[in-house]
Amino acid sequence: MRMNILIIGSGGREHALAWKIAQSSRVEKLFIAPGNAGTAQTGTNVNISVSDFEKLGTFAAESALK
Repeated sequence: MRMNILIIGSGGREHALAWKIAQSSRVEKLFIAPGNAGTAQTGTNVNISVSDFEKLGTFAAESALK
């Protein structure tokens, strides 16, 4: 079973997580909100603030169905 994953944040830790998670064969799509230049190389940055819980929840729910 392949998964869509959303990482929330824009720092170095999120980049390290995205880099490693992207290597898994179980990952279908990897999203990072809001992400940074480094995370853009491993997944798809999503322009949603880390404190906008409503938009993050909506995006996560919609992305799970794609």
